[in-house]
Amino acid sequence: MAAAVAAVGGEGKKRGASRSWILFDAAGEERVLDADKYAIMHRVDINARDLRILDPLLSYPSTILGRERAIVLNLEVLLRDPSDENVIPVVEELRRRLAPSNATQHDGKENLSGQHDVEGAEEDESPFEFRALEVTLEAICSFLDARTTELETDAYPALDELTSKISSRNLDRVRKLKSGMTRLTARVQKVRDELEQLLDDDDDMADLYLSRKLAGASSPVSGSGGPNWFPASPTLVSKLSRASRASAATIHGNENDVEELEMLLEAYFMQIDGTLNKLTTLREYIDDTEDYINIQLDNHRNQLIQLELFLSSGTVCLSLYSLVAGIFGMNIPYTWNDGHGYVFKWVVLVSGLLCAFMFISIVAYARHKGLVGS
Repeated sequence: MAAAVAAVGGEGKKRGASRSWILFDAAGEERVLDADKYAIMHRVDINARDLRILDPLLSYPSTILGRERAIVLNLEVLLRDPSDENVIPVVEELRRRLAPSNATQHDGKENLSGQHDVEGAEEDESPFEFRALEVTLEAICSFLDARTTELETDAYPALDELTSKISSRNLDRVRKLKSGMTRLTARVQKVRDELEQLLDDDDDMADLYLSRKLAGASSPVSGSGGPNWFPASPTLVSKLSRASRASAATIHGNENDVEELEMLLEAYFMQIDGTLNKLTTLREYIDDTEDYINIQLDNHRNQLIQLELFLSSGTVCLSLYSLVAGIFGMNIPYTWNDGHGYVFKWVVLVSGLLCAFMFISIVAYARHKGLVGS
């Protein structure tokens, strides 16, 4: 029976150093083991390229790969230290989902009919690898959805505040939120694309049926010949036997039947698609806010242009008035200036009226052409 190995830690900084891994088997037993990458490659029968997909220091796209005795999964969420508060819920859920159904029979109330009911319920359970995969997908989708909810909680009030008051602080706050949204959208999009690609390929989904492969390669009780990670126990042997018999029945029926896995993946595909729709809606809201702000800025810019037009028109009119004053103020002797002092007031009055008429004409022409608001 395949074992679920989840990489959850590693304090070593040197290449090839041991890391902490949590191991669950089909009987619900668990242990934390320290192993380097070569030991993991030997135990789960994968190559170095598959293991590098899980290395957080390397940039690999989201991937779900089915191998002979393992499912290699990298979906944008890194689970490291098993004592970390973000990892503990995942470990607890794995412990609950992978625990044998008859674990509650130790309270002294079991009977023969109850045991038959439990065994019947166990045979109706999903394969071990699908239960482990479901916990992983649930943790990933829940994590991304929680990050999306947090982003929405921060983004919508910040955008509303920005529309009411455009300031450097609000602009910088929205800029940071938009950058976080872009990164989160890329992560969610990668997970969605990988699930969609897997759903479109029945052969890839068939590769994830590890129990079916094991049942076809060995007898129900002989084992797969791989390394023995846990001591043999009646519970483990019984569960392996039941899983192998169920998988053997599936093989004799239809080896390409992937309906169970397809239903599982479709459920989480819909969940991650809903998360992506939330981010898309948030992006549209941000774009609408940006358009509104640009309209406001354009309006302010137009008002400044109108003010500049008024000031420029006034400057031209005053320049003409100053020209007249400069002509009459030149220190040049001329005969018609003698005895005509009363003309000064008429020159000042007429020049002022002409400048005012010119300013009003310019403003009226600008309004007629729609250059300024009425």
